[in-house]
Amino acid sequence: MTSELSSDTGMSAPNATAPGAAQFVVAEFFAGIGLARLGLERAQVGFEVVWANDLDPQKKEMYAGQFSDAEEHYVLRDIREIASDISSASVPESLSLAWASFPCTDLSLAGGRSGLAGQHSSTFWDFTNVLEAIGERDGAVPPLVVLENVNGFATSHQGADIKAAIERLDGLGYWVDVVTLDARRFVPQSRPRLFMIASTLPQPPADDRRDTELRPAWLNPALDADFRIHRTLLPEPPGLRDTGWTALVDADDDPHVEWWNAARVAKFVDQLSGINLVRMERLSSEPEVSYRTAYRRTRNGVPAWEIREDDVAGCLRTARGGSSKQAVVRMQKGEPLRVRWMTAREYAKLMGADDYVLPSRSSQSVMGFGDAVCVDAVAWLAEHYLQPLLTGELSGSPVPAPRSEPEYRTAV
Repeated sequence: MTSELSSDTGMSAPNATAPGAAQFVVAEFFAGIGLARLGLERAQVGFEVVWANDLDPQKKEMYAGQFSDAEEHYVLRDIREIASDISSASVPESLSLAWASFPCTDLSLAGGRSGLAGQHSSTFWDFTNVLEAIGERDGAVPPLVVLENVNGFATSHQGADIKAAIERLDGLGYWVDVVTLDARRFVPQSRPRLFMIASTLPQPPADDRRDTELRPAWLNPALDADFRIHRTLLPEPPGLRDTGWTALVDADDDPHVEWWNAARVAKFVDQLSGINLVRMERLSSEPEVSYRTAYRRTRNGVPAWEIREDDVAGCLRTARGGSSKQAVVRMQKGEPLRVRWMTAREYAKLMGADDYVLPSRSSQSVMGFGDAVCVDAVAWLAEHYLQPLLTGELSGSPVPAPRSEPEYRTAV
């Protein structure tokens, strides 16, 4: 199944509508709380999500709180059931883009590393079965697919899993590109993620370089595999942030901020290792207030708190698989040490979803955002890769100069 578009860039974009209207119809698989949709919309380049799917009712509830059309197009169903009958799930026709942030549980270092054979991450195969079913129904698979997951996808089973994924997409008629993009390029959170772009459209100009920001050397085994691989020439992404968290934190007197009592703070200090204790004492001696994030980890059976050195939050996670919530530590000369849990609003801001409508339960937000994709990373891909690929603007056009800050994101 291959695209019927020629390399003639004068032809209309696939599934385009009149100017001023949404041009590109999107189905968001494993939609969660809808941050991929927010990113595609933030880019303002013509993407419209008309169908979404997930299995988790709490995530659908958050999605519905943010998007008024959720009841019309959010299908709460297991992807395996959808793969067996796309008609009953109302999977739309004439898709321009199928987005899939499939579960990372079996691919991440925090999980069991069962890979694509694992209970959760094996849903990749079910998603590709959906693509195949769409191709049989519509006469062609969607011209563009994006799969998002953790960087561990590239090394799972010594790289065998990502090669198997590429081979499956190749068999459906796609050429495949793989890039890594860290949320830290847009927001003060370290959150590197892998994006696999698969397309049946004409291949745009290639990037012959190796070991770049978007495709570091550890991606070479996947990108050099013997399939239809294409390294698309793209602009360099914004640089990595090392500041911004202190400016982003909620106010000390915010009603949702709950500082720990003295006994709990003392226990926190007692569980700091030597290097982290020195770090805390140094920041506590400075006149300017500093906020840092901290994780509690277990080392040799002993719980220990670790404070980040930089003014950036660690990767947000869910409460599953032994991962923990992040604490916020306030330090300033002449002021007592203060510690608390990160708020739901801070979780949202660290994912680029500052104004997201939050549910009443903080734990629901923590789970929803911890499982999601950074809005701004999606927007960057949409603006610089996905929309230009769909319109043909990447073919033979100059690569735009790198920008230090995307237009859709003001500095934190």
